[in-house]
Amino acid sequence: MTDYSDKSLMAASDAALLENLGSFIKYHRLQQNKTQDQLARETGIVRSTLSLFERGENTSLLVFIQLLRTLKLLHLLKEFQVRQQISPIQLAKIEQSKRIRARGTGRVGIKLKPESDW
Repeated sequence: MTDYSDKSLMAASDAALLENLGSFIKYHRLQQNKTQDQLARETGIVRSTLSLFERGENTSLLVFIQLLRTLKLLHLLKEFQVRQQISPIQLAKIEQSKRIRARGTGRVGIKLKPESDW
């Protein structure tokens, strides 16, 4: 597998990146001691599709996700989740609106209405 820095990723061609994805799948397939036939069958694709994918040819995102799922590597897609972040101003507003102290039950000597029974 080729190691890419951020700069080399930007400079790499689409074809080179596809080859890297194929090499990644092939590496993990071999690490799990699976043949192309086994992995293809478990994934629900034909062996020739897997072979093309491993070479960086005729790839599809759906096939990639299916292969990640079969190889139990789907957790790698966490990097693509959008995370909501609160700005410091929004956080300050939330903190400001929080209750600071409890209110008393009323003045001493004045009876409050009893709560309803329902």
